[in-house]
Amino acid sequence: MGKGTDAARAEVLAAREGLGEELVRLEAAGRAAVDIPARIRREPAKVAGTAAGAAFLLLGGPKRVFQGVRRAVFGPEADLPKSMLPPEVEATLRKLGPDGEKVRGTLEREFADYLEENGPKRRERDLGAVAAGLLGGVLRPVTARAGRELIQRLFEPDSDTFGEAIRRARGRQTGSDSNSSNGTGGKNGAA
Repeated sequence: MGKGTDAARAEVLAAREGLGEELVRLEAAGRAAVDIPARIRREPAKVAGTAAGAAFLLLGGPKRVFQGVRRAVFGPEADLPKSMLPPEVEATLRKLGPDGEKVRGTLEREFADYLEENGPKRRERDLGAVAAGLLGGVLRPVTARAGRELIQRLFEPDSDTFGEAIRRARGRQTGSDSNSSNGTGGKNGAA
């Protein structure tokens, strides 16, 4: 029973030491990640660029740029008219007669014939809009992922800050171990 107990005790002590080291690394990583002012002092352009890139992506910058380029190439989209029917159409509708149902039926038939005649032309014209929609659908996940990566890069600890945070965390841990082992219970010696 002595060998098994000693082996188990050694395993527990090794696990405790490993856990202590992992705790120090976790604390250091957390402190280094939130130490943005230190990163700004060391690498102001890199931090500003990363933050600007993340903001650009998260605020829908690529979509706005695409729309701006599209507007510059194809011109602005026309606003809807105040009245949907021009005076000529109103006059033609009055010539069709006073029976609203009869006028409606005539319009529906003629409009259906018009759509059938001009369908191929309209489909060719709409192909560009479909291509733009597909391109937007493909680029949206790509830009979202790039935005997430920029955010991660912004909060990722750099080696200098991480090393300094590990050194301070180990110092605190060694200080707390010596205080607890000598029975003081804290920094001020209060119980």
